[in-house]
Amino acid sequence: MKANVGSIDRVLRIIVGLGLISLVFVGPQTPWGWVGVILVVTGLVKWCPIYRALGICTSK
Repeated sequence: MKANVGSIDRVLRIIVGLGLISLVFVGPQTPWGWVGVILVVTGLVKWCPIYRALGICTSK
């Protein structure tokens, strides 16, 4: 798997993902926490399958 998620994209994914995960614990108990998990994982591994399918690459 070649990295297709750039630095700024990674940071934003991790921040938004952690925010969504935290909502599960302090806010409404919604399935958005799972979206947060996906964002954090794709940010950590630097690879997004949706970007691959669409031909998008934000890494240098």
